Amino acid sequence: MRSPRFRHGLPRAVLLLLAVLLAVPCLAAPAGAERPGKAAIASAHPLATAAGFEVLARGGNAFDAAIAVGAALSVVEPQSSGIGGGGFFLLHSVADGKDVFLDARETAPAATRGELWIGTDGKLDRDKSVNGPLSAGIPGEPAAFTWLAAQRGKLPLKVSLAPAIRLAREGFPAYPRLVAAIGQRRAVLERWPAAAGLYLVDGAVPAEGQRLRFPDLAATLERIAESGDAGFYQGAFAQRMVEAVRAAGGTWSAEDLAGYRVKLREPLTVAYRDWRIVTAPPPSSGGIAVAEMLNILSGYELGRLDRVQRTHLTIEAMRRAYRDRAEYLGDPDYVQMPVAELTSPLYAAGLRASIHPQKATPSALLPGYGAPAESTHTTHYSIIDADGNLASVTKTVNLTLGSGFVVPGTGFVLNNEMDDFALRPGEPNAFGLVGGDANAPRPGHRPLSSMTPSFVIGKDRVGVIGTPGGSRIITMVLEGILAFIDGEAPAKVAANPRFHHQYLPDVVSAEPDAFSAEETRALEAMGHVVNRGERTWGLMNVVSWERTTGTVQAGSDPRGGGGAGAAAVK
Repeated sequence: MRSPRFRHGLPRAVLLLLAVLLAVPCLAAPAGAERPGKAAIASAHPLATAAGFEVLARGGNAFDAAIAVGAALSVVEPQSSGIGGGGFFLLHSVADGKDVFLDARETAPAATRGELWIGTDGKLDRDKSVNGPLSAGIPGEPAAFTWLAAQRGKLPLKVSLAPAIRLAREGFPAYPRLVAAIGQRRAVLERWPAAAGLYLVDGAVPAEGQRLRFPDLAATLERIAESGDAGFYQGAFAQRMVEAVRAAGGTWSAEDLAGYRVKLREPLTVAYRDWRIVTAPPPSSGGIAVAEMLNILSGYELGRLDRVQRTHLTIEAMRRAYRDRAEYLGDPDYVQMPVAELTSPLYAAGLRASIHPQKATPSALLPGYGAPAESTHTTHYSIIDADGNLASVTKTVNLTLGSGFVVPGTGFVLNNEMDDFALRPGEPNAFGLVGGDANAPRPGHRPLSSMTPSFVIGKDRVGVIGTPGGSRIITMVLEGILAFIDGEAPAKVAANPRFHHQYLPDVVSAEPDAFSAEETRALEAMGHVVNRGERTWGLMNVVSWERTTGTVQAGSDPRGGGGAGAAAVK
């Protein structure tokens, strides 16, 4: 496929040459202790964090713990992720010193074609794109767990999955976030008896504290523990899923499931001052956007600026990176993308030159394009083990409780990731925003994502960071990286108030405590439109290792109420 033309900045040939000449240097490894000696885990639920430590105590490493935490979250946080979905796993192995990006993003079924989601009026049918099996891509999480156990772990899969199996069978108390999610999606769950039977109790939304058990999910996890991903993607279990999906209007085939593979990709690396940021490559848009924003901001002495000026420049960097996000990015296996240009320091210098130090740039003055958005219902967890192995994992089923569709007898909800494609280029998705042809739905393609699991590596500090939050993930990770570089501890990084700009709409979203009234007035005087006091967003989890002191820390986001925020060091 022809690569899209690069419509602003210097000519491509010049940029490619300079990208090579200005390639990110390999920064020296941190000095200090050779290993942390302790482990840190931060996840969205205490039971998931406990599952990770249980597996570490049985002799596992960070990658075994990543299976345990992820599988436990599929039990206790089904509104955000699960084995019916997928995700991204950024991994650092002490044994070989390498960083690996495991892409377990869902894929479009072979029968995918854009008209499947078009209604009789010729417009995108929102119900089909977000509810029911037609909205579901082929899940990737079971394949990721199998790969982790076989290629990076120290324990058999059945040991790493044991805590989640026990949780699913013995149950756990319903907590406010989960109860609210089930209430929000109740009408959709009630369309399918298996979904209603799984998440409703006697036809009603469960009460807080009520014990929830998922025996079918326990059996599914046991099948994966025994047979690996073949127990999910092949045989009678796979056939049962195909038959149920097709009977309810979906297009899955046995070949779609049998043909699913995780992808190993080279992580993106960007140098920012004396730090090395390792982050997500496509089909994540997040790493490229973070690299572009950091490259722009590297031209300023942010530490010497007052908060209003620093915020203004950060917003302008966000605006430009989000403009590029939808224009150029898609599935790297099928779409040629100008990644070298977008992440080039020289390209960033050109963008920086277009930023007025005292005035906002109206988004309408930049070359036009809309940014696609994804659900905020995702999860992230961060792990450092005692040897210094790192895992930064972000995974999702997309909308709250995914598609709302459950195959009878399986115990989990299917994702609705097909809505993360630009199902009809130029047509708004569930969040009122649009995407381009590079992210159009095609057989076997993986939809563009904002998920941005990252490492922040300095001379004597190492951080593992990530968050859910849909299209706001990218700006949260950017702000978290900058705060960590400024010396803040994980708990502070995760709790900081946030602001966000994504090019369109041309508005600065701000959490209630993000700006003072005086700061808001100053930003507005520069021309920014500030929505001050919006709802909070995200559920960030951060862990760190101070190499000079040997200190290991973990911080979970206080947002989200009961069941959220589980950080521990042992």
